[in-house]
Amino acid sequence: MTPVSRHVAPLERWQYLDIVRRALAEDVGTGDVTTEAIVPLGQTARGVLLCKQDCVVAGLDVASATFLEVDPAVVVIARCEDGDSVHSGDVLAEVTGSARALLVAERTALNFLQRLSGIATRTRQFVDAAATAVAGRTVPATGATLTILDTRKTTPTLRVLEKYAVRAGGGRNHRFGLYDAFLIKDNHVRLAGGVKPAVARARAHRPDLTVEVEAQRLSEVDAAIEAGADVILADNLSLDDIVETVRRTRGRAKVEISGSVTLARVPELAATGAEFASAGALTHSAPAVDISFEIEVL
Repeated sequence: MTPVSRHVAPLERWQYLDIVRRALAEDVGTGDVTTEAIVPLGQTARGVLLCKQDCVVAGLDVASATFLEVDPAVVVIARCEDGDSVHSGDVLAEVTGSARALLVAERTALNFLQRLSGIATRTRQFVDAAATAVAGRTVPATGATLTILDTRKTTPTLRVLEKYAVRAGGGRNHRFGLYDAFLIKDNHVRLAGGVKPAVARARAHRPDLTVEVEAQRLSEVDAAIEAGADVILADNLSLDDIVETVRRTRGRAKVEISGSVTLARVPELAATGAEFASAGALTHSAPAVDISFEIEVL
């Protein structure tokens, strides 16, 4: 089987190595007593990471680093790349080396690979649904493909990995944290005394950053446009109000749909002509992919 691939720029090793080390420390503790008791020192083995369902792969480098962190002499040969669409029965990678090292690293490596591949797979479903809506001419003639974004609803300390998995699935990252873009919500507006002063203060504080304003009703959409927001976050608006938001903002601001963004709703949301839709479900609710590690003695 030749995997279908969508290229994703790999993470730098420094971005995940500490995460790998902490995960191993959590699992191994003072040592794998079962492996130490049963597997002879010096025994070698070959293992395969076997996919047991159709999915999009993400996390191969992280899984490889897990094995290598236990024993740098282990050899890992990947049979596909992150972003590849693979099928049940496909071998994702082969791992050869100390049998003890393979067993010690197995669960942690699988945890990373299954979790990140689950996020990539769920994201690809959303992305494909948006693309299908365009191909089926359900969007306005002038509309572009709805871009699927993630959110900050990620597992604490694992955000860099989970947002990478979103990219592997073909989605795009929203802001990484509180530091790289403005998102002015209702509480900010109340504390600032209105949308206009909130946007003005944001512009004065960091004029280089995008300013996005949450709107929960059309009157707030108008206020955000008048204040000069770059992006309007249409939060839990009705479908008709989203369409009206797009109409009012066209050429003046971009529109991001948020709230109740489910896979089933992607086609109708794409039909509104909005540029973006963000879904926390990409990261907080994606089911882990079924991947096993099968070992044989050499």
